[in-house]
Amino acid sequence: MVQPTDLQDLIGIEHSKLGFFQELRQKVEELKESNKRSEEQRREIAAILDGITDVMMVLSENLRIISVNHVFRHLFDDPHPEGKFCYELFRHENHPCQECPAFRSLATNSVCRDTAIFKLKGRNRQFEMVASPLKNPEWPEHRVLIFKRDVTLEKEYQAKYYQVEKMATMGMLAAGVAHEVNNPMAAIRGFAEGLQRRLPRIEGVVESELAQDFREYTDIILKECHRCQKIIQTLLTFSRPVSAAFSPLALNKIVTDTLRLVDHHLRRRNGLKIHLLLADELPLIYGDESQLKQVILNLLVNALDAIQGEGAIQIKTSCVEEEEVCLCIEDTGCGIPPENLDKMFEPFFTTKPVGKGIGIGLASCYNIVQEHGGDISVTSEVCKGSRFTVCLPLNSNVRIS
Repeated sequence: MVQPTDLQDLIGIEHSKLGFFQELRQKVEELKESNKRSEEQRREIAAILDGITDVMMVLSENLRIISVNHVFRHLFDDPHPEGKFCYELFRHENHPCQECPAFRSLATNSVCRDTAIFKLKGRNRQFEMVASPLKNPEWPEHRVLIFKRDVTLEKEYQAKYYQVEKMATMGMLAAGVAHEVNNPMAAIRGFAEGLQRRLPRIEGVVESELAQDFREYTDIILKECHRCQKIIQTLLTFSRPVSAAFSPLALNKIVTDTLRLVDHHLRRRNGLKIHLLLADELPLIYGDESQLKQVILNLLVNALDAIQGEGAIQIKTSCVEEEEVCLCIEDTGCGIPPENLDKMFEPFFTTKPVGKGIGIGLASCYNIVQEHGGDISVTSEVCKGSRFTVCLPLNSNVRIS
């Protein structure tokens, strides 16, 4: 028979168990709520990381990749980059760069910034990098967080903006110089023509040798005045370009028409070969025919001038991803030194000897192509040749044979 005290003890024990289970259930509910909040925070952080458009990666002290974001995976088309070294992917080398901001960040325990150019997928791309140290006493080694922002397009647009500003300034300078020189040059030419008209009267008065000198001198003065006036007209045309009259155009036809203009120059050059590679069914472009002919003519003349003796010029047209039509003129000439490549489209810059040009041709090409919404670029190697590429946007789906 159970005694009253034993019964009370049993009731107390059961009551304690009930309290324990209630407390346990409360802890379970709190744990569920905590897990729910943790999952929500994890998703929020994941959404934030997915919204970051910069390349992001966490590296070990020896620059081994620990984790990356989706931008990194898309950049390298690599679903599993973890465990690889970052310099293997970015620099294609088997050793780190000693100037790497990741090393500096870990060494100084501070945020470090730097810029670098990497060749990815066949193209040079410029990145702004930020390295921030990550230190946790529970980790076996320190880590570093790297952000890399692709600023290639931004830098290209900045360069184009500065080029446009420079062109405008040089255009105003050219116009001022042309007007200032034009007036005295007109006076010199007028007086020289006056002397030339008086030569018959002078020949009867002075010695024949002196009269012959007068005639030669006036001829030279007029010839040089004519040359100066052509330069002045070139400067004025550069400073005040004619407004373009846009219409649907076939680039291949413009190329062949322009080649006819220099046909006599080509025939006189023994050992010179022309390779014409015109793409079939190129889409029409919208542009000014005379201006585009001027671009092609300038590029062809430059190619001819670059080739001394035997050589070849290749003229190629193509359509790139149904977005733009490109013209490539490549020669096997003397090439352009690397230090001059960035200056080729600047006004008054020329690599030709004195008297062979004033450096307006390529600058005019640049202005015309920019007005057409296109882009012109140059690659070159000394003693091997140069390649000028003009890309023009498409504004029509009409095709021609």
